[in-house]
Amino acid sequence: MHNYEDKTIRMKIAILSRDRTIYSCRRLSEAAKKQNHHVEIIDPLSCYIKINNALPTIYSRNEILPHFDAVIPRISTYINFYGTTILQQFENCGSYALNKSRAIKRTRDKFYTMQLLTKAGIDIPVTGISYYLKNTHHLIEMVGGPPLIIKLLEGTQGIGVILAETIAVAESIIDTFRSLNIKFMVQEFIKESKGKDLRCLVIGNEVVAAIERKAKTGDFRSNLHRGGKAYPVEITSLERDMAIQSAFTLGLNVAGVDILRANRGSLIMEVNASPGLEGIETVTGLDIASMMINWINCHYNADMY
Repeated sequence: MHNYEDKTIRMKIAILSRDRTIYSCRRLSEAAKKQNHHVEIIDPLSCYIKINNALPTIYSRNEILPHFDAVIPRISTYINFYGTTILQQFENCGSYALNKSRAIKRTRDKFYTMQLLTKAGIDIPVTGISYYLKNTHHLIEMVGGPPLIIKLLEGTQGIGVILAETIAVAESIIDTFRSLNIKFMVQEFIKESKGKDLRCLVIGNEVVAAIERKAKTGDFRSNLHRGGKAYPVEITSLERDMAIQSAFTLGLNVAGVDILRANRGSLIMEVNASPGLEGIETVTGLDIASMMINWINCHYNADMY
C-alpha cells in the first residue's frame, strides 16, 4: 500500500505558495529533500510571464526562472486566477504539475464542482443557485427551507459559509450578497451530521488517509482552521469509492474530499485541490508529504520514459 515503483532521479521541484513557513509547504519541502530532490518555494505573486511561439518564459524578481521538472501548487483561493495562470505557464514550459491548472480551476468554483459531481452520479446535498431577484423565497424552499447553508462560490477553510436558521435571515443574506454582486450558492443543511464530516486524502486511485472532523461548540463548521477537532476514523468502501471518483471526475491527482454522513447516505460536500497536511498527518501519524513526492517520482519518470 502506497508503495509506488521507485525509479527516482534527482529533480528540481518548485512549490508554488505565498507562505513558505506553513506546515504543508515545510513538510513537502522536507520530504522532497529527503529523497535528494532540489526544492524551491516560489511565491506565485512574485512571478510574471512572457508568452510567444518560440519560448514561454517565467520571471521572478526580474530574473528568468530555471526549468523545473515538477511543480506542486499550493495556491489559495485569494490568488486563484493569477496563481493558476502562473501554474499553466509552468506546464507550458514542460513541468509536471501534481495537480494541473485546469483541474484546480474546476474545484475553485463550488457550484461548477457540484454540477460535475452530480453529472458523474455522485451524491451531494441539494444545492441551488440563482441571480433572479424575485425568486429568493422559492430558492430557499428549493433546498428544503431553513435552516440552510449559504456559501460563497470561492472560499476555503470554512470562510464564507453561513448557516441561515430562518427564512428572514436567509433572505437578508441573499439580498445583501446580490446587491454587492457576490457570487454564492445555497445548500441543504444536513442536521443529522451534527457538525461532523469526513476528510479523505486521495492520491491517485487510493484514499491514503481519512479523519473525522468535529466542529467546536457553538459552530457548525468542522474545519480545523475554525477550531474543529479531528479523530481517526474508518470509512466505508462506498465512501472510499466516492472520494476517489470525485477526485477523478475533477481531474485531480491529489485531493481532500469532504463527506457528510446523512440519513439517506454519504454525500460529497466539497473537494479541495490543495488540502492541508497538518491535521491529517498529526491525527493519523502518516507521512502523506512523502506519498505525494512518491507520486511525482513515479509519474514524472513515467512521462520521461
